[in-house]
Amino acid sequence: MGITTVAAVAAGHGQGWRQVGELLLAFGLSSAVGVERQLRGKPAGLRTQSIVGTSAALILLVSKYGFADVLSSGTVVLDPSRVAAQIVSGVGFLGAGLIITRRGAIRGLTTAAAVWETAGIGMAAGAGLPLLAGVVTALHFVIVFGYTALSRQLPGADRAAAGFSVIYEDGCGVLRDLLATCTARGWSITSLTVDGNIVPDDVQALIEAGHPAPRGLVTVTLMLSGPSATDAATTLGVVAGVVHVRQRQDDED
Repeated sequence: MGITTVAAVAAGHGQGWRQVGELLLAFGLSSAVGVERQLRGKPAGLRTQSIVGTSAALILLVSKYGFADVLSSGTVVLDPSRVAAQIVSGVGFLGAGLIITRRGAIRGLTTAAAVWETAGIGMAAGAGLPLLAGVVTALHFVIVFGYTALSRQLPGADRAAAGFSVIYEDGCGVLRDLLATCTARGWSITSLTVDGNIVPDDVQALIEAGHPAPRGLVTVTLMLSGPSATDAATTLGVVAGVVHVRQRQDDED
């Protein structure tokens, strides 16, 4: 069969139900990854992951079938892998935008890797490899849930760094007491950022429910490291004047 005949066959089957099914598979699997990211409050959530996976599948299908009508034996020869290969480098730029360096600490690596992974899942689905796409999707959940639990059991896990947003009443010397508490527990403060006068939604809900409203609130972000620093929320929450403590979930994901 010559290139012209192959082109005719490809042109006739490039927009069939099979390709629609491959796009829907990419959409479903990438959405599953997106739901996990969304539930954990990550910056690249359901919409981003779904768009990346589905569009990656579409680009790969275009690479396979989109140029069949211009192929000609002896004059025009197409390497379908060249277009698909650009997905990898293109998604790399998107992932780079998700990585944040703050005071020497790197955030967003797992989220960036998840976007790259979602693109691969979409490419596998678009290439007609549903088993591989499904297996990688399943492995994603093994990594983010199973490995997260496993990492907490490894030696030295209790000395891992953790970030906390602390909201406290202004003008009562609370920050001084927070620092003294951290020092007493052997925690090192790797960074401290004053985020300003912020009333988060959960604190606002308490106020609306009838609790007395503090005269002024200040929010600070603390990065702690040391023994059991990941469990510091309970200890910091009982300091007099502290209104709310929330562990940040973007430490490494």
